[in-house]
Amino acid sequence: MRKKTLYIVAVIFCCISLNTYAQTGTSKNSFTVVNYKSNVNAPLTNQEKQQLEEVYSDQLQKYVLNNPQRLKDIKNILRNRVFIIELPNHKKESKLLSKTSLFNNYNKSLRRKRFNENNFNPLKYNFDFYSKGTKMYRVDHTNYYIVIKSQYQQ
Repeated sequence: MRKKTLYIVAVIFCCISLNTYAQTGTSKNSFTVVNYKSNVNAPLTNQEKQQLEEVYSDQLQKYVLNNPQRLKDIKNILRNRVFIIELPNHKKESKLLSKTSLFNNYNKSLRRKRFNENNFNPLKYNFDFYSKGTKMYRVDHTNYYIVIKSQYQQ
């Protein structure tokens, strides 16, 4: 009887130790910390306010301004992660801006405008802002590309 009890205790101990080890291993789905530049702490500029109002309309206060983390994420997108560059000799295929849907969840009257690099609003589009890698979108019939840097890159 004593051998049987010892055997059962040994089996239970092995199962518990294997289970504990499995839970402490690294996971592919582990969270990565996003490091923000200090410029996300500055107030919104007039242009940023206009961009937000265009996209969020009368829902701006509820979904962005009342949510400090969401506002910080959007400032990070606008200030540190979206770049417009001209690449005349770039040969790699990129998704076209015209094939990217509008983000009109909050403003159903949102419309595309002729591209102008000085007042382009990246928030209007369903860009893949939260991917692990950098994304590029080509502005149709131009050499301009919209580059979305991953939030996980320094």
